Amino acid sequence: MKIVFAGSPEYAVPALEKLIACNKNVVAVITQPDKPTGRKRIITPTPVKVCAQKYGIPVYDFDKIRLHADEVKAIGADIMITCAYGQLLTEQILKCFPQGVWNLHASLLPLHRGASPIQSSILAGETHTGVTVMKTELALDTGDILLVKRCETGNLTCGELSKKLSALSAEAAAEAVEYIEKGNVQLLMQDGAKATFCKKIHKEDCKINFCEDAQTVCRKIKAFSPEPAAYCLFNGAQTNIFNAETTAVEGYKAGEVVFADKRGIAVQCGSGGVLITELQPAGGKRMRASDFANGRKIKAGDVLD
Repeated sequence: MKIVFAGSPEYAVPALEKLIACNKNVVAVITQPDKPTGRKRIITPTPVKVCAQKYGIPVYDFDKIRLHADEVKAIGADIMITCAYGQLLTEQILKCFPQGVWNLHASLLPLHRGASPIQSSILAGETHTGVTVMKTELALDTGDILLVKRCETGNLTCGELSKKLSALSAEAAAEAVEYIEKGNVQLLMQDGAKATFCKKIHKEDCKINFCEDAQTVCRKIKAFSPEPAAYCLFNGAQTNIFNAETTAVEGYKAGEVVFADKRGIAVQCGSGGVLITELQPAGGKRMRASDFANGRKIKAGDVLD
C-alpha cells in the first residue's frame, strides 16, 4: 500500500519516522513551504521536510495544496496520513486517495475539534487526553474514528504534553496503517452533540488576569508554554511566564507579589495564588524565577498586571 504523509512541525516527525521504521511504503511527503525563521529571517524547511529528505523521500511543499490536486493524484498513493499539516483539504484532494485520508488529531474527539487541542485540554483542566485517528471529511474534525490512544494530561506544560502526544501519534499512525492494510477498518461515528471547538491561539489570548482564580491562571500559563507564552506586565514591560504551580496564599490584592526568593515568585490571584517558577523578563532570556528574584529585580509588594 502506497502512503503519502502530510505534516509540517517537529510534532509530526515521530509519526513519519515510525512509518518508515515499520517498513511502510511512504512514497511521498507533503508539507508547508520553507519560511523565514529567527531574528535573521533565514529561509528554513519544515522539520518534516528535513526528515523526509534524510530518507530520500520525495517532498512536495505546496503553498496551497488545493491548487495541486492533479499533482497529488499523479503520486498514485492509496492513502494519506496527516499530522499537523496546517492546510485544509478540499474534496478534490480527498478523492486522490482510494482508501482515504486519515488524520492524527491530538484530542479525544469529539472534544477539542480545531487548531489548538493540546492547549485547550490543559485550559479545560482535563485529567486525560490522547490521539484520535479519524477519516478526514470536508467538515472540521468530524470524521468517523478508526482508533483512539489515551494518556494522562498530568501537571504538564503544553510543550511537555506535546512531546508525549507526538510519541503517541507515532504509535497511532503505525497501528492505523496496519488496520487499513489488513482491511480491518471498523469506524465509530462521532457524537456531534458532545463536540467542543478550539481556535488558533494568538498572543492577545495569553495575557494573564490575576483577578481570576489561581487554578485558572496556572492552567493558562501551562497551556501556552513554551509558545506563544502567557505574559503579564511588570513595571510596564512584558514578562513571559513559562511555568507555575498553585500555592496557598490569601489576604493580598490580585497581582501582588507575596514573596520572591529561592522558592520562586508567589503572586496573589483572585482566589489562592500561583508560584511562578520560570519566566523571561523583557529583553532578557528565559530563567528560573528564583534567579530573577535573587538578582533583586523583584520583591514582595511589587505588582504584576
